[in-house]
Amino acid sequence: MAIILFDDNAHQTLLPLTFTRPVGDLRIGILTIAEKWAKHIGLDFSWHTQSYLSEKFPLKPEEKNLFINGSVCPDEQLLEAIYALHGEEALTFGEKLIAVKLSAVGAKNFDAETQFDSFVAYQGTPVIITYPEDIFKNNDTELRKDFNLLTKGRTSSPINSSNVIIGDDFFAEEGAIADCSTFNTTRGPIYLGKETEVWEGTHIRGGFALCHNSQVKMGAKIYGATTVGPFSRVGGEINNAVIWGYSSKGHEGYLGNSVLGEWCNIGADSNNSNLKNNYAEVKLWDYGVERFRRTGLQFCGLIMADHAKCAINTMFNTGTVVGVGANIFGAGFPRNFIPDFSWGGAQGYEIYTLKKMFETTEKVFDRREHRLFNQNEQDILKAVFDLTEPYRRF
Repeated sequence: MAIILFDDNAHQTLLPLTFTRPVGDLRIGILTIAEKWAKHIGLDFSWHTQSYLSEKFPLKPEEKNLFINGSVCPDEQLLEAIYALHGEEALTFGEKLIAVKLSAVGAKNFDAETQFDSFVAYQGTPVIITYPEDIFKNNDTELRKDFNLLTKGRTSSPINSSNVIIGDDFFAEEGAIADCSTFNTTRGPIYLGKETEVWEGTHIRGGFALCHNSQVKMGAKIYGATTVGPFSRVGGEINNAVIWGYSSKGHEGYLGNSVLGEWCNIGADSNNSNLKNNYAEVKLWDYGVERFRRTGLQFCGLIMADHAKCAINTMFNTGTVVGVGANIFGAGFPRNFIPDFSWGGAQGYEIYTLKKMFETTEKVFDRREHRLFNQNEQDILKAVFDLTEPYRRF
């Protein structure tokens, strides 16, 4: 049987983070949603996603297929309900399709909006990622679940005695290094992935996950629930933020209640606000309705999509959404919605052309020996550039 992670309307409501990936490729906790399902079930996975993403994220059906909604995170109760499904019976939660088992023929004709005649209503309360802010909101829950999943029955690799570990929920994978730092696990677990480094003078309060081949620089202050990596580097002050692979926030400055995509870079002494001066509810730009949406949150910071970058001393207002490939610089607060492939800041914007953006991106990829800015990557960015053209009416 094959696991196939499918996109439903969440692919639209999670923009701009999902412009460059299927929903199941979102990282929350320690693992991506797809990796969680694969780890639980013990099977490989493929994708049922947008056509322009399908070359990088292909569909690989087999004779028997388990279609799982990519916006739903697994737990033991949910797994039991899926295992109990018969034939082409579907598992639903309200109006949302969670999972269905299909033959190879059924897989070819699958549509996320299909209403199945035979279905079971799920009685639990699953973690569902619908909007970008759901990622940092649910990161504590998912980090704890992933920590238990990855460390059950295993023993942590040792780290040197210059560190102080408070509490018992600490785990270091092989090759993890830490020096002269404090790790407080009384508020949540702390996980150091393979070949990670925590440099001296760092203070970390769990829950915290440092995914493989990532570093925390000297003197950093990190609060839960925060995830970094893989292949990322951070410093300064971070609180309840999820920073995906190949991204850097390597200097002083505050980042809180935020999500950063892959290949992002935050300039030195840049900060984001996560609380309005009047303590009012934060609104976020929503691509689906093309207006600012009420989040119900008092604390909400920065949502930054893949390949976005900001220069030194950038100031982000509460509830700022930055699109794919945007490049922000200059004095003052930029607007709360910075369209994809924008070049500029508070003083105004122009279009960050694909030619110019590709030149930079190729140099960024070249710094990683195992990553290539290939045709698949370029085609996805070209498609996103075209899809987002209406927002760049500067």
